[in-house]
Amino acid sequence: MISHTSEGRLLTAIVLETFKLSGLLVQAGDAMCAEFGLTSARWKVLGALLSTPEHPMTVPQIARSMGQTRQAVQRLANEMVEQGFVAWQDNPDHKRAKLLMITVQGREVFEGLSERQVPWANFLGAQVSDSDLQTTWSVLCRLTTILEKDDG
Repeated sequence: MISHTSEGRLLTAIVLETFKLSGLLVQAGDAMCAEFGLTSARWKVLGALLSTPEHPMTVPQIARSMGQTRQAVQRLANEMVEQGFVAWQDNPDHKRAKLLMITVQGREVFEGLSERQVPWANFLGAQVSDSDLQTTWSVLCRLTTILEKDDG
């Protein structure tokens, strides 16, 4: 029977804890979003669009930036268009792949959410040392880069 190396065992434990943390972060995000008519997933779409405010994005571009499937983001985008948070725009580079852009309403909601998220992040971040946060960030970025190169 094949067995983990000590690094493999520790990485597996980290992955499992990351899954748990991800669920808790989604719960916290959903709680912050509730009064704005959003979910964490929709908030991430707004965040992806605001990461490149001068350039609307296609659904596949948003999906890649979020680590989600195109189909999941397409569903979210359609719902968010109906809610008025985002709007479709013609794409001069592609007739079928429309661009998604954030609306004034979407930007206002995102700013309202930031007013909740910033104090929450400041409080949570204060519970861990700066050094540990820097190391965590570095390791997560490295693992992400490795997985993106290997396609998971």
